[in-house]
Amino acid sequence: MELSSLFQELRLHLHPPPSQTLPPITELLSKLQEKLLSRSPSSERLRLIGRVETLFQTADPDWLFFSRSGGWAELRATYGAVVAALVAAAALPPCEDDCSSLPAAAYQGVPRQAGAVCSALTALLGAVGDRGAETGLPLTVAPPVLVFAVTHVQDQPWTDSASRAAARKLQEALLRAGGWRDSAHLLTGDPDSDPESEKNGILGKILDSLQPQMTKTTWQRCEAVKFVYVWVVLQVSQPFLSPHLPRLLPATLLLADHHRPEISVLGVGCLHHIVLNTPAAELRQWNTAEVVYEALFKHLYATDAAVIQPVLQCLLDLLLVVEKPPCTLRPSASPRKPCRHDDVLRLMLTNMEAEHKVALRRAYASALPAVGVAICRHLRRLERVLLGYLEVPDPPEERSRLDVLQALQTTIRAAWPRMARPRGRDAAELVEVPAGRVLRL
Repeated sequence: MELSSLFQELRLHLHPPPSQTLPPITELLSKLQEKLLSRSPSSERLRLIGRVETLFQTADPDWLFFSRSGGWAELRATYGAVVAALVAAAALPPCEDDCSSLPAAAYQGVPRQAGAVCSALTALLGAVGDRGAETGLPLTVAPPVLVFAVTHVQDQPWTDSASRAAARKLQEALLRAGGWRDSAHLLTGDPDSDPESEKNGILGKILDSLQPQMTKTTWQRCEAVKFVYVWVVLQVSQPFLSPHLPRLLPATLLLADHHRPEISVLGVGCLHHIVLNTPAAELRQWNTAEVVYEALFKHLYATDAAVIQPVLQCLLDLLLVVEKPPCTLRPSASPRKPCRHDDVLRLMLTNMEAEHKVALRRAYASALPAVGVAICRHLRRLERVLLGYLEVPDPPEERSRLDVLQALQTTIRAAWPRMARPRGRDAAELVEVPAGRVLRL
């Protein structure tokens, strides 16, 4: 493609003097933005995006990134507007209501448009080259580019293999243009810098752009926003997560409280990541840990193994923040007061006694060994649960049986002074598992 044809399409005229044969890049970019945002047929929009890609690939970088009077603010703002227009050209259609998802047919044209936009943005970032630090363009365009790349890099109804490959290439080009090591470095900046500082990090800007879409009334309108939000949260670790805690918790609790198990699992996974990567003192401040505990505790009444397992894992880690674990309490003449560890374990054992689904048995059994010495208060109920689980086969790996045997082993080590002398055979007997495995207690 020749630049003159693009100028003609955008109604830009070349200046006659040889030294001024090209109009200012800001003028061209402004026209491109208007054209991209206009209501044109998808085929025409794809053709224009292809021309934009060729422009960034073939034009002289000195012209593409020329700033009059040495001021970069106008150039960054103009490029930022063009990037936003390119991203909007491949935006996902909104859901019709808050309860249902769009059919796959609604995203039929999205992968092709997203692939074209990814290629154009990759060409732009490639043209930046070593001018990134001077112009500041990578940091300016990084938030919308990263959100767009993450939206289309996942295996979802609005992507195909070609668009996912293009999105991965775009993400790699963004990291190269800004000199970031990985996505976590892009989001948080230099780990040696002040955790409160967002220099060279875009996490705050990403959350600013996602927050309007992650409210109680809007987050279900776009299918992709929850996946992008979860991806962003899981990339950030301590100490960069805690300064954003007030903004992260409301959206995360919305996801965790959803009636669809697959969405609830996303939210619980985010909560677990936040618990593990936030100092305990900050979680206890303003009763944040209490709020998360109450939100998780009610999930113990769920009947989906995919939800129960991450909930138990998160809840047992959160209990160490909410209160001192029973194993750390000093010896006392008076009995230990009941605590939340007991509340969780009591409800677990109640559910385990009545549960017949193998998947749920596995989820509960895998969490038992982590309870520790708190099991001492519930030995009689635990005995009934263990015997019931050992009597029911769980082929082919016998996971639930092995997990409850591991729980029994942990219990004997932690609570042997409280255990009565067994009748008949010795407590160190061999327990044979039908899968051919043997565990010595």
